[in-house]
Amino acid sequence: MHLVLAGMLAVTTAGFQGDFLRLVVDSGPLVKIVLLVLLGFSVLSWSVILERYRSLKRAEADSIRFLRDLAAEKRLADLRDRSNRYSKSPLVPIFTSGFKELATGVADVVGKFRGSPAIPDEARDRVLERVRRRVEETAAAEAERLDRNLGLLATTGSVTPFIGLFGTVWGIMNAFQAIGVSGSASLAAVAPGISEALVTTAAGLFAAIPAVIGYNLLLARVRRLASRIDRFVLEFVSIAESQIETHRAASAAVEAGKIRL
Repeated sequence: MHLVLAGMLAVTTAGFQGDFLRLVVDSGPLVKIVLLVLLGFSVLSWSVILERYRSLKRAEADSIRFLRDLAAEKRLADLRDRSNRYSKSPLVPIFTSGFKELATGVADVVGKFRGSPAIPDEARDRVLERVRRRVEETAAAEAERLDRNLGLLATTGSVTPFIGLFGTVWGIMNAFQAIGVSGSASLAAVAPGISEALVTTAAGLFAAIPAVIGYNLLLARVRRLASRIDRFVLEFVSIAESQIETHRAASAAVEAGKIRL
């Protein structure tokens, strides 16, 4: 009994696959063009999903490691020298640009007020403002880089069902035209044309559904990383302020052209 059922299932499956392929092969030129367009959208969306998933997953992992080491590290320069270990983290470019601006600003102020008992508050505030602007600019650029190509997924999810529907409408129009020419409205005459037309709707949904799911899941990861970037900007500005306070004495050491941060 089980062998008979398995054999019937195999025959039915093979017949269905053959009918589906025959519908595609026997479809009109416009329907084939629609199917090719939908196939292109599907391939591109899956490429974006896989690439963004791997990239964002690595970015989250490197960001967690970077923040853990930042909390444990006493000198920013040492962490800067090891920053290539966290190359996928969007926090590293922010840290690097902010550190460079901080070191340059502190060195300029220390050199300008060398011999003075203390660095004036105005000079400290100017350095801190420079650091804040630099890290905010870099953070904005990194946030834009995170959602790269996600627009393609949104476009695929919203456009491909309509492209498939267009192919379906066109196919049904041709089916009714054939009915008018043949003068027969029997199911045997109508079914092949309508089945051919509905193939494009199925293909449109096949391209749209994974794109919408992937877009929503990836967007959630992007928002988590963007929130982490915003918090890190505030944290780094606070670190920069404490570093400037530490070096307010005009006698702060400068070794090899680099402030001891």
